[in-house]
Amino acid sequence: MKIHVAGAAGGEVTGSAYYVQTDRAAVLVDCGQFQGTRKSETLNRWLPPSRVKLDAVLITHAHLDHTGRLPILAQRGHRMPVYATEATIELTALILRDSAHILAADAEHKNRKRARAGEAPVPPLYTPEDAEAAIDLLRPVPYQQPVEIAPGIQAIWAEAGHMLGSASIQLIVEEGGRRKKVVFSGDLGPKSAPILRTYEPFHEADAVFMESTYGSRDHRPFAQTVEEFVTIVRDAIASGGKMLVPTFAVGRAQLIAGLLGWMFRNQKARPFPIFLDSPMAIQALEIYAKHRELFDDEALKFIQERPLLEDLRTMKLCVTAEDSKRINDQPGPCLVMAGAGMCNAGRILHHFKANLWKPETHVLIVGYQAAGTLGRQLVDGADSVKIFGEKIAVKANVHTMGGFSAHAGQTDLLAWLEAIAPSKPRVVLTHGETEARLGLEAQVRQRFGLVPELPQLNDALEV
Repeated sequence: MKIHVAGAAGGEVTGSAYYVQTDRAAVLVDCGQFQGTRKSETLNRWLPPSRVKLDAVLITHAHLDHTGRLPILAQRGHRMPVYATEATIELTALILRDSAHILAADAEHKNRKRARAGEAPVPPLYTPEDAEAAIDLLRPVPYQQPVEIAPGIQAIWAEAGHMLGSASIQLIVEEGGRRKKVVFSGDLGPKSAPILRTYEPFHEADAVFMESTYGSRDHRPFAQTVEEFVTIVRDAIASGGKMLVPTFAVGRAQLIAGLLGWMFRNQKARPFPIFLDSPMAIQALEIYAKHRELFDDEALKFIQERPLLEDLRTMKLCVTAEDSKRINDQPGPCLVMAGAGMCNAGRILHHFKANLWKPETHVLIVGYQAAGTLGRQLVDGADSVKIFGEKIAVKANVHTMGGFSAHAGQTDLLAWLEAIAPSKPRVVLTHGETEARLGLEAQVRQRFGLVPELPQLNDALEV
């Protein structure tokens, strides 16, 4: 079996994709979009060509950096089944439709400029029609049950604890009279994260392809991060400023909404105006409510006491552009959740343009910010940023809150690997910047006596 690392390698965190070839089948594990860099557009164009027959695609979870190239497969005529958990299918459909809309709008904007310059138009990476074609290929699978996904290949999905419906995937491959097991971690969530169930590790593998997003460090404990969040909110209330929270519409928005509801229920702060300024996050809330079977016991107990929305009566759901614009007329204190999570697009940019230069504003960074994104510039302490071509001074208070991360830190990553380590697998570290991968590599060597590999983009490994 040969496995091509077609994304999230060589220090790149986005674009997850593994192209698996056996003597009888070819499958993809994840098909994610590269994000955050100028070369992303070029990188996103690489996929198995149309002449290569794919038997199946397997998805670990719905985030765009794991699903965002599915429409390109459909665009190129591939019509294989795309397997994922039921919740992942529902969220993937939501995310791909939103992505296609944004790509179409961006292409229209670029092409107006190109027309004025006498240049030929360029098509978007994919269209809404391509997204719908990809969505039509999605097929549900259960957790913890082997599924025959291609000749000689079975797959098992196990809870990853990263987002609703997320999974690690084990391939069981029969080839040349031999049986091998390959595990793809997907993105793993921290054990202390609220709402979702904790990850369920596999216990045997010949090879493990493992994420390393935070491989070099641990997050601040979740309970301490909650205390910090409460303090920031109280300070912002006292100063009368706006709180701007760039939020991934799926996962992080639901976490922050739940935390605010908990604060109000437990009188940690008096209710104040909250704006969920994201149509996609609003739809994701409905999907989360539908899949309570994926919640942990604490979350189930919390919502059984009384519905969360009773605690969030001051939260306004902003669907239209006019709803979003009216937030500018809202004086502080108030809190605004808006995408995109990495501040590279979306409604959060308009709120930044209106408020970043005000010293009473608080910006709460609650998720990973890839290199090259505006969010990363804020995390790195930029004095000014460009938004819609205009220089905007950063006078706001910027708070980076790693304890809210949906990614496991080093300790939890090692705990997940510990369950598999006795089988002495080949360990391949992906989905991490260089420092993170090197930090995790050193710990894996020290703890388990295994020697991890650090592949470059498009490396092919014989397993």
